Amino acid sequence: MSRTITTLVATAALTIAAAGCGSDEVATAPSAVPDTTTAPASTQAVTTTSPTSTTTDPAPDPEMAVDEYAERGPFPVGVTTLQLTKGPLVEVWYPAPLGTTGTVSYDVRDFTPEVIRTLLTGDAPATFTIDGARDVAVFPNPNGQFPVVLFSHGYTGMRVQSSFLTAHLASWGFVVAAPDHPSRDLTNVLGGTASGDRADSVDDLLATLDLLTEANADPTSSFHQLLNLDLVAAVGHSAGGGTVLGAASDARIDGYVSLASGAFDTSLPDKPSMFMAGALDAVVTVAERTRPAHEAAPAPSLLWVIDGAGHNAFDDFCTFGNGTGIIGIAEASGLGPLLDAQPQLRTLGEDGCVPPAVPVATTFPLIQHGVTAWLRHLFGLDPAPVGLGSAVSGAYGVAVEVLGTP
Repeated sequence: MSRTITTLVATAALTIAAAGCGSDEVATAPSAVPDTTTAPASTQAVTTTSPTSTTTDPAPDPEMAVDEYAERGPFPVGVTTLQLTKGPLVEVWYPAPLGTTGTVSYDVRDFTPEVIRTLLTGDAPATFTIDGARDVAVFPNPNGQFPVVLFSHGYTGMRVQSSFLTAHLASWGFVVAAPDHPSRDLTNVLGGTASGDRADSVDDLLATLDLLTEANADPTSSFHQLLNLDLVAAVGHSAGGGTVLGAASDARIDGYVSLASGAFDTSLPDKPSMFMAGALDAVVTVAERTRPAHEAAPAPSLLWVIDGAGHNAFDDFCTFGNGTGIIGIAEASGLGPLLDAQPQLRTLGEDGCVPPAVPVATTFPLIQHGVTAWLRHLFGLDPAPVGLGSAVSGAYGVAVEVLGTP
């Protein structure tokens, strides 16, 4: 294939990716662990003393503690990659022993087909990084187990696409597992092999829960008897919001969080829910998708609409590619003129990354707090919801419309 033809194929694929997510498709702060507790073998020197509980006296004022969970939690973060029997890889973020340090970086080019990867040679940053360490021990917590959160990525996304949130949840004592969805992930969309099968993505998510269940029962697994499988929630972005609606019909899942998403002609399960959307989202609009889904959802259901946020406020894409994700990488690689021929596609790819959207550095802490606080309340870790009411509006420099109850 000539370079010209390859470039055209790549540009067409990147065009689909730009339109991407618009397809319709806990943390127990553990009890004190005795000093004699020994962590599983690890490549790092670690401490096994438990972090101080974040729910001990004095208890936060439920209405005013609007930043209670915006900062990183008491646990370092571990990361590992598992694999489903059916094939897709699963990224897992989890609480690691105290003293664990390091960083974990992801390169978006690793999630593209080789024919595309060879063209993405520009100097725009293609990586994003979290504080954490790969394949270290799980925090040894014999006096308690960690709740489980399943994460579903959007169309043309990938399992690591929202690491700003998934790693944050792990720091607060959740085990978060996110599978790739071959039916719609970046690799298969760019490669022309995505099926678009919604049921398959639901199966991926439930198979991930099965995988963790097996790991919890396996004496050779790092997660052996450390997971509380009676406390399980699902979180999804964009098309992943539709996936978690389907998965939440499973009796094992207690509730769900839908980010920049809606119902997509999917029935709404009778489970507690939180919907979070950006007021500027032109890919999945609040008026047409998110608000009607919240209104149709059985109570309790909470809706946050964040002023100044767009579609990509809920993933990591605005943090690389010079602030515009894969569009910025393509542009730096000389593909900009071809993208300019279809400006609406550039607009979709940059939704939430460029003005008038506020920087994601402003909205990330708000999203981190909101999802963490909602999950803690769902699981009964905070008997009263903390910082989920109207007092949150303006606390992070942006207005938030709050409707419903957590």
